[in-house]
Amino acid sequence: MDLLGYSDRLSAGPGDEIRFMVSSAHPTYRADLVRLIHGDLDPRGPGFKADDIPAPFAGDYPGVIQPIPTGSCVVVPADPRLAPEAGVTIQAWLMPTLRTGERQTVFGRWSHAANAGYDLALDADGLLVFRVGDGAGHVETVTSGAPIRFGAWSFIAASFDAATGRIAVDHHPIEGWPREPEAARAERTTALRGIGAAEAPLVMAAAWRGDGDGPAAFGEHFNGKIDRPRLFGRALAVEEMAGLAAGDDPASIAGAVAIWDFAQDMATSRVVDASPNALHGRTINRPARAMTGANWRGDEMRAAARPAEYGAIHFHDDDLDDAGWVSDFAYTVPDDLASGVYAARLRAGDDEDYVPFVVRPRLGRANAPIAYLMPTFTYLAYADEHMPIAPPDIFPFLDNSLNARELAYLERHRLNSLYDTHRDGSGVCYVSWRRPLLNMRPSLPFRGFSAAEHFAADLYLIDWMEAKGYRYDVIADENLHTDGQALLAPYRVVVTGTHPEYWTAPMLDSLQAYLDDGGRVMYLGGNGFYWVTAVDPELPHLIEVRRWGGTGTWRAKPGEFHLSTTGEMGGLWRNRNRAPQKMLGVGFTAQGFDYSRPYRRLPDSFDPRAAFIFEGIGPDEVIGDFPALTLRHGVAGYEIDRADEALGTPAHALVMATATGFSDSYQHVIEEVTATDGAQGGTREPLVRADIVLFETANGGAVFSVGSIAWCGGLSHNDYDNNVSRLTGNVLTRFMRDEPL
Repeated sequence: MDLLGYSDRLSAGPGDEIRFMVSSAHPTYRADLVRLIHGDLDPRGPGFKADDIPAPFAGDYPGVIQPIPTGSCVVVPADPRLAPEAGVTIQAWLMPTLRTGERQTVFGRWSHAANAGYDLALDADGLLVFRVGDGAGHVETVTSGAPIRFGAWSFIAASFDAATGRIAVDHHPIEGWPREPEAARAERTTALRGIGAAEAPLVMAAAWRGDGDGPAAFGEHFNGKIDRPRLFGRALAVEEMAGLAAGDDPASIAGAVAIWDFAQDMATSRVVDASPNALHGRTINRPARAMTGANWRGDEMRAAARPAEYGAIHFHDDDLDDAGWVSDFAYTVPDDLASGVYAARLRAGDDEDYVPFVVRPRLGRANAPIAYLMPTFTYLAYADEHMPIAPPDIFPFLDNSLNARELAYLERHRLNSLYDTHRDGSGVCYVSWRRPLLNMRPSLPFRGFSAAEHFAADLYLIDWMEAKGYRYDVIADENLHTDGQALLAPYRVVVTGTHPEYWTAPMLDSLQAYLDDGGRVMYLGGNGFYWVTAVDPELPHLIEVRRWGGTGTWRAKPGEFHLSTTGEMGGLWRNRNRAPQKMLGVGFTAQGFDYSRPYRRLPDSFDPRAAFIFEGIGPDEVIGDFPALTLRHGVAGYEIDRADEALGTPAHALVMATATGFSDSYQHVIEEVTATDGAQGGTREPLVRADIVLFETANGGAVFSVGSIAWCGGLSHNDYDNNVSRLTGNVLTRFMRDEPL
């Protein structure tokens, strides 16, 4: 892609500055501010709508291509103690996870410019290579006699004795197997008599290129886990290394320079040296922490309860925290700018890009009775996804020509979403918004079913409220996470987007408190409040998810279900006694990707409590039985939710309408499937349905839920004159009134 950008935040309020980073292959590009209303280009809908807004940054800018330096590592600043004169021993436990066909540096303090220092690496064949250079033109290496095991733990060590010139490397697997080498050791005597003391940091899981200390300064990234690395200022004897492998305390061995303990400060980027030398380091590009180590026994699943067994860090060559682009321009939100969804529009030649952001009101100052809570954490979780798409019998509208440029860019720059796996097959558990978010764009369709989803689909509701004349403010997930109930308190009603899937504990607590105080919520989506999500306290532009126990694209390894950033159990909120049914009345039950279905009224829809909802809708009228922007026809689809008292739907809730008759593309969620039996599809499983629910809460509050991602795709049909639009308007208008339902 020749023109694209990102911002340093997803939302901003009056007085806040938001910075924009742009990469352009064009000599110049133009930037403008627009207010987004509708982005989907489907001819069945209202088309693209945006208002040009005057902004001080509007104008032309020089174009510069900006790279994205992926790959994680640990960096310890240069220190004379890291270049001991008598010699050196490196020792750690290692689990490589990816054969790249290239050199992967594990541990070292090496200057390429001076050919000085030492480092230990895996070569293209999986052999350990230890290198020492004196800075005077003499470099010696020794290579292990057999490849190290991939996907398994090995004890590794390398040493150099300056007095004798002896250089050695060895490794042996923690668990031995018949007919496989138990250990590989190689050593020889060289003429080398010293280690060069060129200024260089010590780096784990990458090699320093010799320029700066940011992510771009490192290469030869290692893929895999490193546990309990140590550095000694002399060549240890074979017996001493055997003692370390057996669990001897490294502090009891003479010459210990650094004893790094990855089990300390696991929620941060800090890497602690437990030795008196305090040679602490830091992680770069957020490798996975709170990971099981070589000594994990499997009987404790919480890193906080037994941290010594969680002393591993999992590194990947496609980890990314912050792309680190130089800012091209900034914008300070003025006091008089209406709350809404905006974007910096970038144009050069035939290329165009939009960098969206939410403008929220000041805390405690509602400008309208409605708060539209946009699920920015969902956008972030899906951002830059390039997961494989199922074949056409599952995705009948699959169009692989869509987003071809975007997909090529993602793959070339190794950008991932929380739905992707790293190159070694492990799940991506952290994502950052400080990078291009290519599918958070107003008009970009999802290639799986050639229609809008997530951000583009959430503009449907913006467009509908504009068309109907509703006054609203827009707030974002991160605003609710940070500001809590005080953010929601001024509003009579909170309306969700189409797919509010990723929620943090503070968000759930705040919305529950809002309901308890008499607030009203309209849940106009599906598969909401599903995955346990955390915001990194140290790096608030980053969220974390550990997938297990639910319907997803990867699974966390045993023992790694807890989030490193907060220490809480990951997975599904329903497994932590917070099933969505308890707050919304409905919860995720199935997903499918061919066609949506309409809703049919149930007896509860004729209850007097529901009369206001069905004003202007006939008793036999089928709801949403018309062409829609999501999945072609009908408004119950994509991902759907059902009511279930066993999971927390209040007993007094009205289940007013339901959608059934789904195809077998729709499969019952795996968290509720105890055995594979071929009967979990929509044609046979009665739990594959979408329910519309209403229930009252304390102090005059209420919840209305539609249980379908596709619902909002029907709002604009027939120039907004349809029963989905009418029903939604009936509820929203009534929910804005002060009197009880």
